[in-house]
Amino acid sequence: MALIKLNDRAVKDVTQFGSISSLGSLTHISTATASSSASIEFTSGIDSTYKEYVFYFVDIHAETNGAKFQFQSDTGTNTNYNQQITSTNFRAFHNEGDGQTGLGYTSSGDQANGTSFQNLSQDSQGADADQSLCGSLHIFNPSSSIFVKHFIANTITSKNFGGEVFAINCYVAGYFNQTTALTRFKFAMDSGNIDAGQILLFGVN
Repeated sequence: MALIKLNDRAVKDVTQFGSISSLGSLTHISTATASSSASIEFTSGIDSTYKEYVFYFVDIHAETNGAKFQFQSDTGTNTNYNQQITSTNFRAFHNEGDGQTGLGYTSSGDQANGTSFQNLSQDSQGADADQSLCGSLHIFNPSSSIFVKHFIANTITSKNFGGEVFAINCYVAGYFNQTTALTRFKFAMDSGNIDAGQILLFGVN
């Protein structure tokens, strides 16, 4: 694709940008639907076909009020889901009454080469009928035999704190300290089941 030099006549005068398809596209691999599920596992479709995989979370509803949505990974056919993770975690919040806002690091949601499930919603998730979690998780080059496996997640959920409902936006990033290929991922709440919702897996061309 040829490069186009812009001058001071502004973008409105540009007549050609080249093919947007060269930037990549999403390929749907599978969808899992929760129904009072203890966990959701993706055990196939994650291999060297793509350099990036994206999980999309659609209306993940917690069975237990105050639960946190989490994930872990494993190699080969192993099912221990205890890979070492180093991660960061911060969140922003705003209440419906417009009286409270905040942005800050949450040290209780990170890991330093830990093997626990990684929180994707730092503040506890609400289980009211109209409350759910949505967001995405990007996994980069999980089949690499050279590099650790980086991930980035962004979720939004709502929770009632003391009679006030908050929107809570959680940002998580880190890496699995593993140079063996990651082949499977598991999602669960830290308490109770995933009452409802869908997780969609895509590969990025």
